[in-house]
Amino acid sequence: MSTASTAQAKPAKSEYEVLRAQQWSLIASLLVAPPDSDALSALAGLTGDDTALGQAYGVLADTAGAADAEDVAREFFELFVGVGRGELLPYASFYLTGFLNERPLADLRRDLAMMGIERVEGRFEPEDHIASIAEVMAGLAAGDFDASVLGCGAAGEAGFFARHLEPWAAQFFDDLAVAPSARFYRSVAEVGRIFTDIETRAFALEAKAHRASGPGVAKS
Repeated sequence: MSTASTAQAKPAKSEYEVLRAQQWSLIASLLVAPPDSDALSALAGLTGDDTALGQAYGVLADTAGAADAEDVAREFFELFVGVGRGELLPYASFYLTGFLNERPLADLRRDLAMMGIERVEGRFEPEDHIASIAEVMAGLAAGDFDASVLGCGAAGEAGFFARHLEPWAAQFFDDLAVAPSARFYRSVAEVGRIFTDIETRAFALEAKAHRASGPGVAKS
């Protein structure tokens, strides 16, 4: 689900943005393909803190340390591929309309085209797969992609998130957490759910601050 951009890249704005990019990249990597044994070992080395997200990462690390790569691969297959279809369909179109390849995909493709982002050759999943959108969010946070052309807050990033992830990502992660085959992916779901909520609240606070700093009402 990787994407490529023809837009001019920009440097990351801050350490905070780099961390955001890393978290979106991690979520994308775990949802596009099952982690192999090396990736599970790396995940097992993660450390958390007392925050809700930190605790979720601690559980992910513990789960990865006890997981077998072949078992996780089978779990991934049952969840997202299946015989005919998996237990979950991680696409914006499906979550927002109940069908695949509907208006949400067309809207996403329009915004990606405006930003100069193209699907990498050889990738066949529709762009509204949650892993693909998470990859775009990582690129926006890191400054690799530029969403200012979208004309929304946070150089367009807030608007992109509000249109293409916020309306359905939380429900997807809730569904993933209770999917029949989910074991390792329950911990992935918790990380995704909490981080998505953090992003939602951060963009809302940013928008509120932007409105408050706008020009005041002229006095007569």
